[in-house]
Amino acid sequence: MSDQFFEEQIYKGVDLSKSGLPSGKYEECTFVNCVFTHALLAGIKFSSCTFENCDLSLSKTVGTAFQDVLFKNCKLLGMHFEECNPFLLSMNFEKCQLNLSSFYQLKLKKTMFRDCSLHEVDFVETDLSNSNFDNCDLLGAMFDNSILEKVDFRSAYNYSINPEANRVKKAKFSHEGLAGLLGKYDLVIER
Repeated sequence: MSDQFFEEQIYKGVDLSKSGLPSGKYEECTFVNCVFTHALLAGIKFSSCTFENCDLSLSKTVGTAFQDVLFKNCKLLGMHFEECNPFLLSMNFEKCQLNLSSFYQLKLKKTMFRDCSLHEVDFVETDLSNSNFDNCDLLGAMFDNSILEKVDFRSAYNYSINPEANRVKKAKFSHEGLAGLLGKYDLVIER
């Protein structure tokens, strides 16, 4: 990684899909209305950064560090977060589209997903302990051998989680969401 250091910079309306960002460390930077589709972000370190209304779909994140990063109103379609640098990995998502993304085998303890679309997202073998899926659509999201202890699913919907194949101790579910836990039994549940 380069020795370049960028601190408290604001990037607005920049198309970085072809040029990418200069390698280095970005600390407390804000990216607003920027386009990163298919961009190479490999080896870049983002620390305490915010991405607002950005499109990072299909960005290449091999070795990218996301430490205390917030994504708001962003498109993150098809992202392979499992390729990121796992050291101090910490991200939160508000009103984001994360469809077809993967968090395979990551440790994402205490992660907030708020008002997000998470269709067909791969959470296989992911540690989501103490995380929150607040008003999130988890249609087709995959949970297998995942750690879901103390995760709040009370306002999440369209999920299908097999309690026998995941660790769900003290996870929180709403009465309406119980069908998402019983899907494997092919039961008819009426309200």
